[in-house]
Amino acid sequence: MKLYGYFRSSASFRVRIALNLKGLAADTVFVHLPRGDQSRADYTQAVNPQGLIPSLETDQGDVLGQSLAILEYLDEIHPEPPLLPSDPVSRARVRGMAQMIACDIHPLNNLRILKYLKGPLGQDQQSVNLWYRHWVAKGFEALEALAGKYGGAYCYGDQITLADLCLVPQVWNARRFDCDMSPYPKLSEIDARLYELDAVRLAAPENQPDAE
Repeated sequence: MKLYGYFRSSASFRVRIALNLKGLAADTVFVHLPRGDQSRADYTQAVNPQGLIPSLETDQGDVLGQSLAILEYLDEIHPEPPLLPSDPVSRARVRGMAQMIACDIHPLNNLRILKYLKGPLGQDQQSVNLWYRHWVAKGFEALEALAGKYGGAYCYGDQITLADLCLVPQVWNARRFDCDMSPYPKLSEIDARLYELDAVRLAAPENQPDAE
């Protein structure tokens, strides 16, 4: 397999954790986001027409985009350890928690959004940071409540799931933007517990070969 990613990309971070948890190897192709590598014709035409990362090239040569779709693909081809609970209601709840981050928090705080705020919309860095922290807070408030209700050692019970794979990168980014994590003790506890795992630590941005 081949993973197209960037060390600081939250979505790439999710996939790296999953690969590590499942003991799967993937060659890494570095796509430098601030430099705009993701918008180059050789990437958009040959790999991902959306111009986003991560992209995963399978052993059969198929190319997949969107991190949640990639995570579920990896779970289907290599079911152990499972990233979703066994019963339908729990699976739906875990998918919902993962999507709260991947669909509601992360897209509003993606690099291309922040660059648009500073560029065409003329916002200064303070305003951009306020934007970032606002949407993290809105999302984490709800996620903290759900983790408090359904969580155990991890976001949902005592099994690592898709929700945890989305949580860790989002917390990493939140701290990078100096978000106050004190209102979210359950999420902070889960994040700390996950960082005790080699699979998570080795996937962290600071441990990637392309880290700056």
